[in-house]
Amino acid sequence: MYYLAEVNISRVLAPLNDPQLADFVTKLEEVHQYAEHSPGFVWRYRSPKNANSVRTTPFDDVLIQLNMSVWRSREALLEFIYSPQGLHHQVMKERQRWFAHIDGPFIALWWIPQGHLPTIEEAKERLAYLRMHGETPYAFSFRHFFPAPDEAKVQ
Repeated sequence: MYYLAEVNISRVLAPLNDPQLADFVTKLEEVHQYAEHSPGFVWRYRSPKNANSVRTTPFDDVLIQLNMSVWRSREALLEFIYSPQGLHHQVMKERQRWFAHIDGPFIALWWIPQGHLPTIEEAKERLAYLRMHGETPYAFSFRHFFPAPDEAKVQ
């Protein structure tokens, strides 16, 4: 059985301790709690230094923030991200207040065997692969979604 891993990055307009991002930082823990209680949620990355994943800066640009999670299905992740009644959707309506535009893909999806937890390096590799090679079963987005390996064999 496979689960869906996802990584997304954003470039904040200022450091997280800047007053310009105070509303975002306040809402972030609520969004994480909402995710963790959403149907189909499996896991989310937490920084070893802080329960908040965006405190991790795995890129040279310290304003690029990373978020990574694992879901039981595409449908569960889509519901969390895009449900008009959902907290994530409500917060992301205000994203222009906190985030700069990123050229190219800012989200990558891939299938992982149940029980595997993706690493930061794995997430960065999948995102870089998607940027270089486009969408394949190795790294993709919601625009060109690929089935889980065990589903692909059945079809």
